Amino acid sequence: MAQTAPTKGNLISAKRSLALAQNGYELMDKKRNILIRELMSLIGRAGELQERIDNTFREAYESLALAKISMGDCDDIARAIPEDVSVRVRYRSVMGTELPTVTSTPTDVDVLPYGFTGTTSELDDAYKKFSAVKELILELAELENSIYRLAYSISKSQKRANALNNIVIPGLDADIARISDLLEEKDREEFVRLKVIKAQKSRRG
Repeated sequence: MAQTAPTKGNLISAKRSLALAQNGYELMDKKRNILIRELMSLIGRAGELQERIDNTFREAYESLALAKISMGDCDDIARAIPEDVSVRVRYRSVMGTELPTVTSTPTDVDVLPYGFTGTTSELDDAYKKFSAVKELILELAELENSIYRLAYSISKSQKRANALNNIVIPGLDADIARISDLLEEKDREEFVRLKVIKAQKSRRG
């Protein structure tokens, strides 16, 4: 790789680039720390939420099993449950990382989508608990997708910060030192040359 010519203009340019690189490193480091804090808070929430989902799922299947015991096959009633098309995904930005916000119209569990004839309270209980599971799964999907996106952004920020700190900044430091040394050497040579010329003129005079 060709070295930068040792000129005052290039020295000024290298110092300017170094200042930008140092500022960029500080910003990347701050961004990484903010994203890590956000990630850790979401990981804690995701663990708690997963436990709630597991418990609610178990209770819902227990209620469904009881409903099947008392009613027999529930497939016809299951097909009568309307499809939920209210799920919407929007995004919020955290330090340039787009994180999803998942929303949907909450299920009104007080209004059952099937009649009371031929059904039992166990089926009602199962319907309400599976509706709760749906809301929890949407929340978990939002959290897990956010965690993945944050982890990816943290990795990218870390790589960029490392490149600046370990390659770009040391390279600019070395370039500035080399150019400064060469310019100082040129100044010394010019000073000596001028002294020689002055001495020669003095002898002639």
